Amino acid sequence: SHGADAAYYNPANMAFMADENSLEADLLYIGLDPVKYKGTAGGSTAYDISAERESFLIPSLNYVSPKLGDARIGLSVVVPGGLSKRWNDSPAKETAEEFTLEVVEINPTVAYPINDKLAVAFGLRAVYSSGIVKSTSAASASRDMEADSIDFGYNLAFSYKPTKDLDIALTYRSKVDLTEEGNGKLYLGDSNGAKVYDGGASVTIPLPALLNVAVAYTFSSKTTVEFVYERNFWSAYDSLDFDYVSSLPVILSPFDAPIAKNWKDTNAFRFGITQELDKMTLMAGFVIDESPVPASSLSYELPDSDSVSISCGARYKINDKVDVGLSALYSMREERTITAAANNNNLEGTFSNSNVLIVSAGVGYKF
Repeated sequence: SHGADAAYYNPANMAFMADENSLEADLLYIGLDPVKYKGTAGGSTAYDISAERESFLIPSLNYVSPKLGDARIGLSVVVPGGLSKRWNDSPAKETAEEFTLEVVEINPTVAYPINDKLAVAFGLRAVYSSGIVKSTSAASASRDMEADSIDFGYNLAFSYKPTKDLDIALTYRSKVDLTEEGNGKLYLGDSNGAKVYDGGASVTIPLPALLNVAVAYTFSSKTTVEFVYERNFWSAYDSLDFDYVSSLPVILSPFDAPIAKNWKDTNAFRFGITQELDKMTLMAGFVIDESPVPASSLSYELPDSDSVSISCGARYKINDKVDVGLSALYSMREERTITAAANNNNLEGTFSNSNVLIVSAGVGYKF
């Protein structure tokens, strides 16, 4: 990243940018296909159900200051993660009628050049998150919970240019525990049943630490090839445990028991190519990404699987101050088949159709 988005993706690169204000605003469309499940759930009844289709529009903003002495200041407002999965059919809605987590990060950063080849950066992560959890089981009990939190972390970046054509970078984003606190309503039967609990509720969910190691080389044809190794430290997500300010009756104990997740750390491998022309820059990418979710804890709220993604895009320079860009990414996620013997939720079947489309449009301005 050598534009204003370096403030988020590699703030150390801010030290090497032209001495001017750089601003970029983007609008991201995310479309999630309706995940399908075909199989059984703790019994002989066969199900063939689908989750809701999900669509989102997500803005982001990145800014890099001119030089302040030798230092550069950056500010990013981005969405580093999130989750939304809704099911209207049994048995999925009994545990995951809705699982939604919205996350917004404000990330101020400072970059400093050690010399003309090496720069370092430090940033503060201020993360606001809000969550909704709903489940309905007319035969026993249901819940309706909402919570939010503000939590903090940090990020570090290192950028090294041993030659004018070669770039090497390392970035690290710390884990942020999202300490959701809010209100929970629990009912006997569905939401029309007797309300048994209406009070404080909380849950902690990790936004995992993330390490990126990248290398890029630019040829005399102004063609840049890049490789990124990414390590997501998802093993921090070992359980999902909802807490309440007072004890619950025995019939509601399943809503109070910790749920083992035991996610694993994962690797992603990212390949990119960029071609600079006169006023146009063309880009393409390819990603191999592992799922952190083991078969034992795979469930309806996040039926994740390994994926392969392809992307392409272009930026056009209108003049020396303004450029615009458009890009798209399509993530093809594998079908995931599990057996009841290997799954703590007694699911035996196949999750499929979990592909993702992302389209981004942006404008950059320098002044």
